[in-house]
Amino acid sequence: MAALHTRSAAFAGAVALGLVAISFARMGDVAQQLFSRFVAAFPSAPFVITPLTFAAVTFLTRRFFPAARGSGIPQVMAASHKPESSAQGDLLSIRTAWAKLAGTIAMLLAGGSVGREGPTVQISAALMVAVHRWLRVPVSAGIIIAGGAAGVAAAFNTPLAGVAFAIEELASAFEQRVAVLVMATVMIAGLVSLGISGDYVYFGAVNGALPIAAMLLFSPLAGIAGGLLGGLFARTLMAFSRPDHPWLAPARKRPVLFAAGCGLIVAATGWFTGGLSWGTGYDTSKHLLAGHGSSLSFGPAKFIATLATALSGAPGGIFAPSLSVGAGLGQSISILFPHDPAGAIILLGMVGYFTGVVRAPMTAVIIMMEMTADRTMILPLFATALIADAVSALICPQKLYHALSGPFRSSTPS
Repeated sequence: MAALHTRSAAFAGAVALGLVAISFARMGDVAQQLFSRFVAAFPSAPFVITPLTFAAVTFLTRRFFPAARGSGIPQVMAASHKPESSAQGDLLSIRTAWAKLAGTIAMLLAGGSVGREGPTVQISAALMVAVHRWLRVPVSAGIIIAGGAAGVAAAFNTPLAGVAFAIEELASAFEQRVAVLVMATVMIAGLVSLGISGDYVYFGAVNGALPIAAMLLFSPLAGIAGGLLGGLFARTLMAFSRPDHPWLAPARKRPVLFAAGCGLIVAATGWFTGGLSWGTGYDTSKHLLAGHGSSLSFGPAKFIATLATALSGAPGGIFAPSLSVGAGLGQSISILFPHDPAGAIILLGMVGYFTGVVRAPMTAVIIMMEMTADRTMILPLFATALIADAVSALICPQKLYHALSGPFRSSTPS
């Protein structure tokens, strides 16, 4: 009877988070469209709206919802180490989850270079915890990890990537049997997503293939470049998260002003690139994967905008923006080889940079395979991811999400 009660709680939680993830995705799309229309009508508005929104969201987050800042994945990792106390605290509370959702949407409404995937992980884990508490079922690390994994699956419509991310990142320190619960929860959330949104492919179907000779050239190029840039991004973000960092002394005294400055950088970057660096970058990445060109400024501008947004301390993820930076990197490489398939090279750039940032090569490969419905690129993708992971480890030995989870873990009561 107790086992049936536990399974019922997991089922109810998975259905709930699937519905919320879909709603969150649609709200994010609408927010970006509204910002684009507003900028089209008032081209100079971002220089006012973006810094003010960054400042306001950062102030509200720091003052009332400190557990909602940043990506959301570090919070889930921290909570899974102390599941019982975390279930009672702020890291995975419904209040924090709604603040995370509202804060991320507000950032997209202002052109922030944020993704909704990391926030979906925290929101999904919070919903799983809430349902289990309402049904008086004990909350374990497996429940939290399963909720977070289902969040990745529901956000990208990539069930296998949800399982991979749970095993590779969220559950790396826990027993393997957690994977069974993860797979069941991911499956249910995926069915909800399929039932409402249909069997869509996130970036659209991409058909790219590389012969062995080309793979031996492009995989190392994309892996080394992605590992270097991704490791640099991760190291910078981790350095600025340290309380003793000398450059942050003035910023820590005036965090809201610092966030406004980050917003000004995002506004200026978007203005100079015709809006390419605002939002998630999904449309431009999809455009590039389809074989169409874009400005070579897309990758560098997206890198700057994503870093500035992440440093502001406002809610928002880096998954989708990192894939966009990788698409820009792949485009830069493909320009040097005009006679080779650009879409395939861009795909390698996305995997290389994404792996360089998060240091989760298996997740990177699976997530790109599922988001493009392309199975022909598996060997080049794995080669790129492994090279990027090794290069990134030289620049930034500690994994980004593990490092960022430290402050949340220390603030969680035993």
